[in-house]
Amino acid sequence: MPCSFEFEGASPVDTIYADYQATTPVDPRIIEKMNPFWHSEFGNPHSHQHAIGWRAAQTVERAQISIAGLIGADPDEIIFTSGATEANNLAILGACRRGAKTRRRLWVSAIEHKCVLEAARRLAEREIVALDVIPVDRNGSIDLEFLRAQLDDSVCMVSVMGVNNEIGSIQDIPALATLLAPHDIMLHCDAAQAPSALDISAWARYADLISLSAHKMYGPQGIGALYVRRERQPLIEPLLYGGGQQNGLRSGTIPLPLCVGMGAATEILGDVEQEVERTRVAALRDRFVARLRAEAEGVSLIGPSCPQRHPGNANLLFQGVNAGDLLDRLQPRLAASTGAACTTGLPEPSHVLRAIGLSGEEADSAVRFSFGRFTTEAEIDAAVGLVKDALRP
Repeated sequence: MPCSFEFEGASPVDTIYADYQATTPVDPRIIEKMNPFWHSEFGNPHSHQHAIGWRAAQTVERAQISIAGLIGADPDEIIFTSGATEANNLAILGACRRGAKTRRRLWVSAIEHKCVLEAARRLAEREIVALDVIPVDRNGSIDLEFLRAQLDDSVCMVSVMGVNNEIGSIQDIPALATLLAPHDIMLHCDAAQAPSALDISAWARYADLISLSAHKMYGPQGIGALYVRRERQPLIEPLLYGGGQQNGLRSGTIPLPLCVGMGAATEILGDVEQEVERTRVAALRDRFVARLRAEAEGVSLIGPSCPQRHPGNANLLFQGVNAGDLLDRLQPRLAASTGAACTTGLPEPSHVLRAIGLSGEEADSAVRFSFGRFTTEAEIDAAVGLVKDALRP
């Protein structure tokens, strides 16, 4: 699905979108479901004294039911947030501020999203917890045996991203949960990238807290959710105080149209056809990688082999080429990125790529291409041609 952009004094330009892990286009089916809730069904779901508010509350509950079904949870365990960043902060800050009274250690993987790492560092700076980092291998898989040796009853939480946003690594969440269970350690999983990558319908059995983001699964920007296991909810300190909405965990009026959009997005992801879609996207990704490696020199895949990674992710190393320069030469025809959108503008190499063993020079030569629901084979072939042209001296 190419996007058209107009530049002053120039003709419209069609841009091939290959940055689905930064954000996904909103599915037209979701827009259609959201539309009434901007005008005719505009109620405040927290208005309990009239029928319009009651209908809005019922609509929110239906969205919670859909989101809960995505991960195998119950609707009252779904807390709406402004996105995965807030959900991650609520999980880590909320749990550790209370849990650190008796447990003072927090473990996070070396390739977590920046918001997880920064929240954890703030806790450590204030001496609320002692922060430890779980190493990963060249594929971005956490070292479970290393972690096993470190665990005891002093650990409050382990936070591990389910699917990495830069190199697409998929972690073994059930195996991780098995390690933590004997010590009753809370497991937080940033699952923002996971719904488009694999079936996560049983993850609520394993994790105590799961962060989700609508705009990573074809829903609207500005809405996310945190699953909080019912038994753990009293152990979470809110970030926002006010009217005590959402079980007292997140005060404030929740955005009805956005909740509808997120619920609709998870309904589509729960469809049996999603496995077919993932297979189709993976085949397109594999075609892109195979053609570039065959037709351009010095191109290699970073991270796990294609079957073991997010189906739409292709993080490629272009030997001897500066990634920023390459992306500049691709504009405005092809949209890709050097890594997480949230770190745009930061001068240092990707912490994810450094954690898996790449040098600073290698990390500066890496470009993440990511494909999804609306990517076509014609776009893949055109993208290969554009990259090859941009690599020419």
